[in-house]
Amino acid sequence: MTHSFVQKPHRTVLALSVPVLFSLIAEPLTGLIDTAFIARLGAVSLAALGVGTAALSSVFWIFNFLGVGTQTEVAQALGRQNQARAMRLTWLALALCLIFGVMLIVLGLPLAPAVAALLGADGVVQVDAVRYMQIRLFGAPAVLAMLTAFGALRGMQDMRTPLWIATAVNALNIALDWLLIFGVGAVPAMGVAGAAAASAIAQWVGALWAVTAVARRLGLAQKLQWREAGRLLQIGGDLFVRTGLLTLYLLFTTRVATQIGADSGAVHQAIRQVWTFTALGLDALAVTAQSLVGYFMGANDVAQARRVAAVTSGWSVVLGLLLTVAMFLGEDWVRGMLVPETAVALFNLPWLVAAAAQPINALAFITDGIHWGTGDYRYLRNGMLAATLVGVVGLWLVDANGERALLWVWGVTAVWISVRALFGVLRIWPGIGQSPMKI
Repeated sequence: MTHSFVQKPHRTVLALSVPVLFSLIAEPLTGLIDTAFIARLGAVSLAALGVGTAALSSVFWIFNFLGVGTQTEVAQALGRQNQARAMRLTWLALALCLIFGVMLIVLGLPLAPAVAALLGADGVVQVDAVRYMQIRLFGAPAVLAMLTAFGALRGMQDMRTPLWIATAVNALNIALDWLLIFGVGAVPAMGVAGAAAASAIAQWVGALWAVTAVARRLGLAQKLQWREAGRLLQIGGDLFVRTGLLTLYLLFTTRVATQIGADSGAVHQAIRQVWTFTALGLDALAVTAQSLVGYFMGANDVAQARRVAAVTSGWSVVLGLLLTVAMFLGEDWVRGMLVPETAVALFNLPWLVAAAAQPINALAFITDGIHWGTGDYRYLRNGMLAATLVGVVGLWLVDANGERALLWVWGVTAVWISVRALFGVLRIWPGIGQSPMKI
């Protein structure tokens, strides 16, 4: 049976990407509502929520390799028409989720006070942050299982089931937030702890739904082959280094911007928030590229995989250009909404650089997805290492006392993105090194 991409490439890419985009948007929107609810309790509660979510988000991000690796392995297995392998690897990954999730509970419960203190919390803020983390940790196996099940479903190019699950989970989370944070009738008000309990309950519901959906599509594995776990753990090592380098660079930019001055720090945060939100659209195309490239690579059809790369890259650049235009047009609105009056004079030029870099950022994102689809994780790690070395050196050279220091921070960031994009593109066109996409 001919894949729909072969006949209708553009329609297929868009049909797969749109559900992914909405499922990705669901979580940050819920985070905003969580923040709004907790803000009604006061600054102490909001600070505790910030510490708890920052710590747990970083921890869960480390295990993102389970979703990325599962998506690629399932897509490639189905490209080979080997559903049995897709089933085995998915259930093996889900078993690893349970192991890692329990490990996080066992280690995280006693370490939570130290982590909160490390992030600057003390007094009542620390107490509330610790309670938040300890309660949410009981949802850790569910978070990892949902991440992995979504990867398996997207590897099957089923983008709608994760959308329905994500939407329902976040709607349930919001409803439980209202009930548990403020209390209703016989249900006592739990404050920050209620937000944690709401998230954990919703995540378990989502995990059970997602795992059930996988079982219906792939069936149940009768026996796990643990020797195959080495592939997923190797992926984890490469992605851990890559994610760590990316996080390091972003933290360094925030540090330098803050050192320049409070106003520069505020402007940097405003631009970064918008930048992070615009990345959701680029990420949706990258997820789609990963599944399609993985499928055709599994089928040993490198020509079609390269065609996927060309089509998705084209759409990604178009989206990047649209984001540039939107940022140019929305400059006054963002400045009025997110930038303090004392910092307005510093906003314009860094914002324009960030906007102009969006098409390049689009290439960095989409080529990441393409190389995830080929399983070229080590190359991605090495490309991120080169980009981060260039970026960190550039930031180190920024004169914090200079008149346009924040502009230089975003200029260096544009270079950092360009290096990532260059490495990504050259691996496909012409296909440097031992590129899996060489014909």
